[in-house]
Amino acid sequence: MTKAEQTRQFIIEKTAPLFNKKGFAGTSLSDITTATGLTKGSIYGNFKDKEEVALAVYKHNTAILSKNIEASIAQHQDPYSRLIAFVDFYRKNWKQIFENGGCPIQNAAAESDDTIPIIKAKVKLTFERWEKNTSQIIQDGIYQEAFKQEINPEEYASLFIMIIEGGILRSKIVDSPEKLYLALDRVVRIINEEIVR
Repeated sequence: MTKAEQTRQFIIEKTAPLFNKKGFAGTSLSDITTATGLTKGSIYGNFKDKEEVALAVYKHNTAILSKNIEASIAQHQDPYSRLIAFVDFYRKNWKQIFENGGCPIQNAAAESDDTIPIIKAKVKLTFERWEKNTSQIIQDGIYQEAFKQEINPEEYASLFIMIIEGGILRSKIVDSPEKLYLALDRVVRIINEEIVR
């Protein structure tokens, strides 16, 4: 990495927790300079504006989350175990997710919906990729005749993500994993009762 690339990465890593916890509107330039120890000129020498920093941070945060979920799933071979590993990732990692401000996808989705079109577009792509990957696991189970043939993988993938994200939101509000566990238990029940042959 060049020195400029290193500086950009430093800014991204130092401000990633800030943006995820305080949001785009709540994170000021002063917050960014305090977190990085850099001057305003140095920040804007590496990024066009705060929106560009926020977009880079969103990509950084979601890349880490995706990498960790994929690593959890990759430890398993059969589609059923892979789906359960997806669910268990949140059961095992809820504390770290909460401490970092919650799900970065959900946070960005809520804030960017009507105010930051460029981040909204990235959030949309993230959800689509997430649904596609989850749907593919279910489709693999259908091909292997482990899952029911008549089910719709895309609908279940979308449903699972909505249930889990809702569980994260409710649990984050009450500072307890119980609502998330309730959501995760429901997803497992759906897998066992509606998907598995």
